[in-house]
Amino acid sequence: MFDISFAEILVIAVVGLVVIGPERLPKVARTLGHLFGRAQRYANDVKNDIQREMELEELKKWKASVEGTARSIEDSVQKEMTQFQDMMETETGSKPSTTTSVSSPEATEEASASFPSPTPVSPATSSIKSESSHETAGAEVHRE
Repeated sequence: MFDISFAEILVIAVVGLVVIGPERLPKVARTLGHLFGRAQRYANDVKNDIQREMELEELKKWKASVEGTARSIEDSVQKEMTQFQDMMETETGSKPSTTTSVSSPEATEEASASFPSPTPVSPATSSIKSESSHETAGAEVHRE
């Protein structure tokens, strides 16, 4: 921190011994040591606080960018879902149903056996269930 050589410290100690006296010098040196230690701890605390604030700002920026990305993904998914629903409405002439349909009678019987009670499904999950039931029905039909 300070560029003080050993010779300079020795000169300060000799002047301190002469000015303060041998009886009070140990007490003054101890007091100066405590003050110097407090100053160092205070400087380290300030450095740590500044570091924490910088990290907090970085985390806030990262959080904002992640939230922005999530919003853009959500918006694009919503847009695609709306386009898909509009396309389905124009092809069928009505709104898409929330239940799934199976094309072959054998697959219908097998699907009803594996899914005994129909439950209402939201539009977001109906496409997932529809795909999985078609895959299951297709796999069972190919085995026969």
